[in-house]
Amino acid sequence: MEVIIRSVSLNLFRYFGVAGFAFLLFYVIFKSKWSYWKIQQTFPKPNDYWREIIFSLITVIIFMIVAVIIFASPLRNYTLQYESIDVYGTGYWWLSIFLMILLHDTYFYWMHRMMHHPKIFKWVHRTHHQSTNPSPWAAYAFHPIEAFVEASIIFPIAFIIPFHRTALLAFLVFMIIYNVYGHLGYELYPKGFNKHWLGKWINTSVNHNQHHKQFTGNYGLYFLFWDRIMGTIRSDYDDAYQHSDSRRAGS
Repeated sequence: MEVIIRSVSLNLFRYFGVAGFAFLLFYVIFKSKWSYWKIQQTFPKPNDYWREIIFSLITVIIFMIVAVIIFASPLRNYTLQYESIDVYGTGYWWLSIFLMILLHDTYFYWMHRMMHHPKIFKWVHRTHHQSTNPSPWAAYAFHPIEAFVEASIIFPIAFIIPFHRTALLAFLVFMIIYNVYGHLGYELYPKGFNKHWLGKWINTSVNHNQHHKQFTGNYGLYFLFWDRIMGTIRSDYDDAYQHSDSRRAGS
């Protein structure tokens, strides 16, 4: 029961804390002042926000179920969790978070490509793509099947990467922050970031917003490695980012 309460509380806090803060900032308090920064100039309708929140609450429950399966069942004895940071040291603690991010990025790219198969998209991934003009609330707005697949990244992490519970928590916080940024509807990276030697490998809000609007290309999560390697980055991505730059420069 303790694991269930902790899991539900953590996921609710992560979702409503991060998505709620972003929504309050960009869609309420500074909506008029910052609206010209918005990637798509229109705003979603109230019904869109409610749909995203309802599906996200279902996702939180499914995330909890997956957490219970791993950490409150005999499977826990087979995970690579260790109790003291001193076992591997602080350096590895940071490295383990980076390894989780890399593994998740690879998992997400190929899972996302699979979700766009016509037979799967129609029944599963279409739920997420109802947000053609996403808001921060869309971060967890998945069909229950997709929510389970999304949550299942914890399985390879728990059984492949030695981890301390605080490192896993740090990864989960990073995950929701970047997920909310991807669905924010505003670009936060600086002008010309998409052309920078580092920026061309980093996913941006413009990039993921294009995916929601156009449905094809730009399948990455944190990075653009797989999109560039597999040739799935949209050919109009740089133009879209430059257009976002121009709008911000005119403020």
